[in-house]
Amino acid sequence: MKSIVKNGIIICLLCISYCLSAQIITEKETINNILNDWHKAASDANFEAYFGLMTEDAVFIGTDATENWQNKAFKAFSKPYFDKGKAWSFTAIERNIYINNTNDFAWFDELLDTQMKICRGSGVLQKVDGKWKIKHYVLSITIPNKDVEKVIKIKESTDDQLVIDIKKHS
Repeated sequence: MKSIVKNGIIICLLCISYCLSAQIITEKETINNILNDWHKAASDANFEAYFGLMTEDAVFIGTDATENWQNKAFKAFSKPYFDKGKAWSFTAIERNIYINNTNDFAWFDELLDTQMKICRGSGVLQKVDGKWKIKHYVLSITIPNKDVEKVIKIKESTDDQLVIDIKKHS
């Protein structure tokens, strides 16, 4: 009798564990689809769909050191590109997704095939009213390690001036 109860408890625990694992996999698939839809909306120049997948207080950090866009400013900057029917085209070629224990925040990193060649995106999603929304996104141009010195030389004077300007205003 004890072994029947013990086996029953083990089976119940295995079932619960399996269900929780399946839920996490489903959440990751949902997030993956949202990120793919977000990138596709930009490629299709669908302004409403693109910004509809972001939180109201979302932040987009672009490749230029001066690009730290709050959502309202990013919308204003982006609108002319969307209105012309061509925003940008990013396709994920690799993506890692992580979810917190309370299932209300997720973070990810991705490698992207873009018009700028391979870029890296990373960001945070928040569950808002039961739906995942992009809260923070960072886009970076990747630089092969062997080419870093060349890139430093190219951007040195611009970066030096930017450092001076930022320090003046802080």
